Order: sequence, then C-alpha cells, then structure tokens
Amino acid sequence: MTDPRLPAAYLQPGVSSFADFLADQAPDLLPARRAVPQGNAGDLAPHGTTIVAATFPGGVVMAGDRRATMGNIIAQRDIEKVFPADEFSAVGIAGTAGLAVEMVRLFQTELEHYEKIEGTTLSMDGKANRLAALIRGNLGMAMQGLAVVPLFAGYDLAAGQGRIFSYDVTGGRYEETAFHSVGSGSLFARGALKKLYRDDLSPEDCATVVVQALYDAADDDSATGGPDLARRIFPVVQVITADGGRRMSDAEVADIADRVVAGRMVRPDGPAAPLTGPTTGRDA
Repeated sequence: MTDPRLPAAYLQPGVSSFADFLADQAPDLLPARRAVPQGNAGDLAPHGTTIVAATFPGGVVMAGDRRATMGNIIAQRDIEKVFPADEFSAVGIAGTAGLAVEMVRLFQTELEHYEKIEGTTLSMDGKANRLAALIRGNLGMAMQGLAVVPLFAGYDLAAGQGRIFSYDVTGGRYEETAFHSVGSGSLFARGALKKLYRDDLSPEDCATVVVQALYDAADDDSATGGPDLARRIFPVVQVITADGGRRMSDAEVADIADRVVAGRMVRPDGPAAPLTGPTTGRDA
C-alpha cells in the first residue's frame, strides 16, 4: 500500500494501537507526555465527579452528575462526564476534567482505529485493557495531582451480558459485580446502590436506581451535583444493550429525576429497602 501524500511510517500494516502509533510518531500529542512543572496541580483544574453504573438483565446503565469543581468553587454546572466509547460501551470520567476528556477522545480513536485496521471490534476485555494502558500512561500526571480514574461499562456480545470495570491511577483493572461508582461521591452512591439494586431490574428501573444513587451522593458530597430543577440540568444516562448504546433523552431523565425529587419531599433520605425479601441473588 502506497500513498504519495503520506510518509511511509504512516502506512505500517499491523499497527492496531493508535496510541502506540502516536507515541512513535508524535509523542508530544499524548496528554501524559506533556511537560508539567513540579508540584501539585490538583487544585488548578476543574474536577469531575460522580459516576455510577449498574447492570440489568440484558445490559448496563451508566450515569454521571453534571457538576465540575475547582477547590471550593463550582467550575461548571452542566459538564458531561459519560461518553460512548463505541457502539457497545461507554466510559465515565472522574478526576481532572481536561485530561479525562482528552483520554476519552484518545480511547474512542483507539477503538475506531483498531476496528478499521483489523476489520473487527475489540472484545470487551480487550477494550478494558486498552483503557488500562492509557491510564497507566498518565501516572506521571497523577503523581502531580492530575489523576484520571474512569469507569468503563458495556455490553459483552460474546457473554451476552452487561459488564463493569473500575480502575486505579496505576492502570489496575478490576471487574465489578452488579454495580459500582467512582468519584468523590462514590461512597454515598454505592451505599444507595447496595440498598436499591436488584437482579431483575428493568432498564428504566435501573436508570431510576442510578439517579437515586447520584441524588444520595449529592446529598452528602459537595462536589457532586444533584438534579438542577431550576435550570433543568439532569444527569447524563447511557443505556447499553445488545442493540447498542443510547443516551436517554433529557425528557426521559427529567421525568425520572422529577419523580425522585418528588419522593424526597415525602422522605428526604430516599426510598427504604425492605428488611426481608427474596432469598436469591443480591437481595439475600
């Protein structure tokens, strides 16, 4: 294959990783390769929190609040933290917002590049491993306070189920069961998920559970933003099934959020989980 418009290095066969290609040809374009002055830069850039995900029979739901903070200041009220990675997966960002968005774009390009070069999509495990490598490459930035810790979820066509993966700043990859959350409000969100999650949730019920979890996170964590009824700003909710992923419309999420808030007017601490119930699955 030849093309007079491109250098020969750009036409190497078998280079299926766009990140590896970029590292070889233009390493300065990778976020983690840029020089940063010594010191802790964590308070100088907006941070995004909180991301939650939960599986249901036939798929997975991921949602993120819309607040970005910079120290004690609300830097942005309508930031988007959940993005489609490809047709059957999504990634949610927590940590330094600017670097996280760049990493998501690089990850999206990685998956698209692989599909074009190899003629097939990466497996779910392959996608999770590629994201782990990108996070590992950002370790130098993380040591200076510019950490990115995403949450990855998608529908595994081979396994026929939704799957969730979490990461640490070193690129460690961990598969989660049923649900998970990351970000500064994750502790409170996970507590809500433990009480409300069931194995037999419908897609809409699962979306309601993750919105409830984000509400609880916002109730106890100042960096997490709950539904903004005055400005009509609501969480971004991505639903992924065997038919692919779709972002729930603002009207759909608004309807769920309005019902959640109306319920909190009666019971501020949220719906109560039954003390007894089925003795199967996670309800036991």
